[in-house]
Amino acid sequence: MKELKIGMQVMEEFKQYLVLEEKSKATIDQYLRDIFKFLDYMKNDPLTKERIINYKELLQKDYSARSVNTILAALNSFFRWLDHPEFLVKQLKIQQQSFCMEEKELSRQEYFRLVKAARRSGNSRLEMILQTICCTGIRVSELSFITVGAVRQGFAEICCKGKTRRIMIPGDLRKKLLLYIQKKEIKAGTVFTTRSGNTVDRSNIWREMKSIAKEAGVLADKIFPHNLRHLFARCFYEIDKDMAKLADVLGHSNINTTRIYMISTGEEHRRQLERLRLVI
Repeated sequence: MKELKIGMQVMEEFKQYLVLEEKSKATIDQYLRDIFKFLDYMKNDPLTKERIINYKELLQKDYSARSVNTILAALNSFFRWLDHPEFLVKQLKIQQQSFCMEEKELSRQEYFRLVKAARRSGNSRLEMILQTICCTGIRVSELSFITVGAVRQGFAEICCKGKTRRIMIPGDLRKKLLLYIQKKEIKAGTVFTTRSGNTVDRSNIWREMKSIAKEAGVLADKIFPHNLRHLFARCFYEIDKDMAKLADVLGHSNINTTRIYMISTGEEHRRQLERLRLVI
């Protein structure tokens, strides 16, 4: 049994550690949220391996296996930093799925309907954000690299997770972005910002996408900004079937991560099974 005093000063020091480790802002924010939730669960009780395992079991009732593992990764990182390896817990073993749930994947037609709904609502910023993510495959957290200068030169240098990659901006998208920049009188810097001047984040985009989902005829379960990146990946792969090239474009260090994006839908999987023609 260990008595650990974990106050705001400790959390601030851990945050600075993550910054020096060059974790992305989104990752740092997620780690801190997950750790604060765990501390709220613990209250002032002594920290034990048994309590951590109980928390892990509790998470499995409310979260998917992948989400549980994300939370455990944050906790394990925190315990290593505290120099308490005895508190590390194993992540859940996840068998790779052969197909994804179709009701979760955004289709090309649904994407088009979302863009048109954003246009009809007069939300030109959302309209252009949807197209920028889906036409380039960038992460939401990488929108800050879409600057006036990047649009004018036709490519953006993305620095994320310790890696730098160049993302090309397609000609048609570039023309639309230049018109948007001119209309909004954006002189320099990041193209997509909030009224306060901050770069839009995942919650901003998610909330605005939700507001047009019904008009666009898209189920709420499909309204996630990251689904735009998945759609880009599937469309890109359909062209030349080059998984390695797609991994480079997406900024994946491990090609197995890219393979997750390529999992076919349940309906596609069903059609593949039917083509086997093994029923007599």
